[in-house]
Amino acid sequence: MPGPPGDVKPAHGFTPHTARASFRPLRGTRGRAPPRAAPRGRSARRASANRPLTPPPLDSQGFQTFLLVAPVLLFSVVAHEVAHGYAALKQGDDTALMLGRLTFNPLKHIDPFMTILFPLLMFLAHAPILGGAKPVPVNPRKYRQFKRGDIIVSLAGIATNVVLAFICTILIVLIGFIPLSPSTAETQALLQAMMGWGIVVNLGLAAFNLLPVPPLDGSHVMKYILPPGWALGYQRIGFFGIIILLFLLRTPVLGWWLLPARVMMEWAFTLTLHTSTLLPHVLAPWGMLGA
Repeated sequence: MPGPPGDVKPAHGFTPHTARASFRPLRGTRGRAPPRAAPRGRSARRASANRPLTPPPLDSQGFQTFLLVAPVLLFSVVAHEVAHGYAALKQGDDTALMLGRLTFNPLKHIDPFMTILFPLLMFLAHAPILGGAKPVPVNPRKYRQFKRGDIIVSLAGIATNVVLAFICTILIVLIGFIPLSPSTAETQALLQAMMGWGIVVNLGLAAFNLLPVPPLDGSHVMKYILPPGWALGYQRIGFFGIIILLFLLRTPVLGWWLLPARVMMEWAFTLTLHTSTLLPHVLAPWGMLGA
């Protein structure tokens, strides 16, 4: 975005032909036994008061999943920002080009908090794994048409993430068509799992960035829908944007907003299920299918 950018249980028993499309992305850890029912009455309140406020322990499978998702997330957020810069160039603004930001070199785009710390904190908190890259600088005053250019540049990153999710879907299908052999089966399953997370991450990023919370991309469209007097005050909310987003992460609102993205993920996995072979892998996101 042109401003600050802005989740599997073991699949060993996964049978592609009997799976139900009830995928829930990037939520929690896998393989953990269900919690025991809390005691009733006064003892329940005592147990709640004495319960430690530390997060559940991190299992090795969860850490392996994070290592698999991390490069996918990094590439996706970099592509998101490059798309902003390229769209701005086409609208007449060469700021990103002159500053060397129209590159897929991740070192040019890594933001210590949004690219590294924030996704790690979301993972440790068992929240949706989201993140962002260093915002690409743009100068809207250079756009040939200010309003049109601002909207196009703002939506370019979101459109790129949707296209990447589609490409990942096609790659899963193509990998499934490759004949299996004992020496390549594990590699093919791992590549499919990575492409599956590519679908999850990119659709999640697209939906998340559409949130009309300044300074996310959706706010650059919303401000032109509001009356001029309201739009000015609306843009000032950007100073508290990160606080609002952290609050939304703890409410059902974000889950409702991401619901269309989850439906699209189910469609993508169902498509690959019926057109190719989904290889079972303990780190694959379709390990949640049928859960």
